[in-house]
Amino acid sequence: MRIAVTGSIATDHLMVFPGRFEEQLLASQLDHVSLSFLVDSLDIRHGGVGANIAYGLARLGHRPLLVGSVGQDFAAHHAHLASLGVDMAAVRVSPALHTARFICTTDASGNQLASFYAGAMAESSAIDLADVLSEGGTGIDFVHIGADDPAAMSRHTRACRTLGLPFAADPSQQLARLDGRTIRELVSDAALLFTNAYERALLLDKTGWQERDVLDRVGTWITTRGAKGSIVERRGEPAVEVEAVPTTEAVDPTGVGDAFRAGYLSATGDGHDPVGAARTGSALATLALRNVGPQTYEPDPALIEEALTAAYGPEAAALTPGAPR
Repeated sequence: MRIAVTGSIATDHLMVFPGRFEEQLLASQLDHVSLSFLVDSLDIRHGGVGANIAYGLARLGHRPLLVGSVGQDFAAHHAHLASLGVDMAAVRVSPALHTARFICTTDASGNQLASFYAGAMAESSAIDLADVLSEGGTGIDFVHIGADDPAAMSRHTRACRTLGLPFAADPSQQLARLDGRTIRELVSDAALLFTNAYERALLLDKTGWQERDVLDRVGTWITTRGAKGSIVERRGEPAVEVEAVPTTEAVDPTGVGDAFRAGYLSATGDGHDPVGAARTGSALATLALRNVGPQTYEPDPALIEEALTAAYGPEAAALTPGAPR
């Protein structure tokens, strides 16, 4: 299965605060917060949800087509992804705007405070997915629609429906900005829906839907829950809880959810069922958690097999990308 990945492409500025945010917040002063955190480190890394997922898929042996908008400062990141096997033909370069910036501080409890500057991502809606696929994206079997400029997300979703292409809806961080009507449009008819636990609640609140209403409109709904693992739901079937792959080396949570998605999509493309795909996603997420930055982990098959068998038993070794079936 060849996958097109749409979504943000960004530079991540990652900082670590040795204390805890909650200890700096005074309940009586929340109406006029003014805080400054002295951080211990700064790492500047390649990022963006679209690029992160494409990175993971490429490292697992796929050749994903990345679709998004960047600035002229993107050359090094372009070369990095292309060298790994990501198809960069559908990446649009803005003549005026910088590549998007994600600026994030993580505290000692793993909580994060972040800001996102859209930059060139704001021009993603100029990309016509139908044109992209007709001009150079032939052979695409599935489209992942990740967090991006809202107009671009809607346009890509409509294109998938018009073309009859199955797609994953993954609005993630953009749920906070989107209204209920737009969310309903993005989710309806999706083969896969990805949310984390908070996004799940936000989606239900903004759409006015109940959980059964969502399951009536999507093929499979995957909800990630951090160290608690994930939940896989399909209409008419009992929900299945998939345990996380544990680790004692939690270094940086940035991009862990994107790694999960890459693992899930890779396993789906390899023909595994949703539970098996969630297990593969969990293994890749744990590898990402052990590294600083979302595009630095090395998904060595031996490490993935070790993680899968330790968490789920020897039969899970068959989920390792490239394993004989």
